[in-house]
Amino acid sequence: MDISLFDFNLPEELIAQFPAERRDESMLMVVDRRTGLIRHTIFKRITKEIPADSIMVFNNSRVIPCRIFGRRNGRGLCEVFIHKILNDREFVSFLKPHRRFKSGDSVFIDGVEVFKVVEIDKENKGNRLIIVSNNSIYDVMSKYGHMPLPPYIKREDIKGIDDVRYQTVYAEKNGSIAAPTAGLHFTQEVMDSISQKGIKQEFITLYVGIGTFAPVRVRNIIEHKMHSEEYEITDAVAGSINNAKISGKRIICVGTTTVRTLESNFVSNRKIVPGRFSTDIFIYPGFQFGITDMMITNFHLPKSTLFMLVCAFAGRELMLRAYNEAIREKYRFFSYGDAMLIR
Repeated sequence: MDISLFDFNLPEELIAQFPAERRDESMLMVVDRRTGLIRHTIFKRITKEIPADSIMVFNNSRVIPCRIFGRRNGRGLCEVFIHKILNDREFVSFLKPHRRFKSGDSVFIDGVEVFKVVEIDKENKGNRLIIVSNNSIYDVMSKYGHMPLPPYIKREDIKGIDDVRYQTVYAEKNGSIAAPTAGLHFTQEVMDSISQKGIKQEFITLYVGIGTFAPVRVRNIIEHKMHSEEYEITDAVAGSINNAKISGKRIICVGTTTVRTLESNFVSNRKIVPGRFSTDIFIYPGFQFGITDMMITNFHLPKSTLFMLVCAFAGRELMLRAYNEAIREKYRFFSYGDAMLIR
């Protein structure tokens, strides 16, 4: 399957650089898979689009402020980008400039040694570090960390904006290095309106990893390999989703991370099984969905695995038509952009 099938022309000015003034006042495109009809509304009215007595599943992972700036051996400026926490004092990160670092080097912040390089993975440019201060990595991130904004946001993070808005209102479990962005549109008022309509809310956790930014570098997309990500599903949530499926209730997944979590689990077990697992599932056209009935998502990059996923769910031709209409209507794209509900 050639990657060119998933390309489209996106004007750069439509890439959102800042969040909307209010989360729930983003634009919302509603796409009907059966009829092909496309409608436009605003996100705070989404409750009207969701059937009562259905289940909405969210990813409650929390973005960690994983970009930390310091000085290598107390001299040259450097960046530590934490992408996998192993324990309270040890983690894996990318270092910049990576060619200058070697085992035994230290990272200083405000004149104090904070990290020490334990080993270098030259092949993947990854570096294992250990904290040598008396603080945990979470304490260091709380004090010095910056939010890991995606590379298409051409600015540095801003305290008081991105530390709040690049986080869902229901974020709970630390560990993601990117936000589950479909959830950024929800306010507490919207969450309350969902409950008042009788729509049940359930929460899974997928810790979004470095693969979310990895481009597809092969011509035949089937040859692309996804990075593995960890996820958790509780006993109660697994039972709730399985019972909903048996009784014919609609399951609405908020975001591609939720879709990948549930569909990966279902592929392995033919039902939702609780526990902590990892997944490298790659969903592209031809995939048979076993759980997802409706999906809330943002607008994704051309030729990205996320665009391929929505094409698998709604059909490539319909998604290309919807995206072209979004471009004509000046929808805002990517993490801080507008939203789509696929019915």
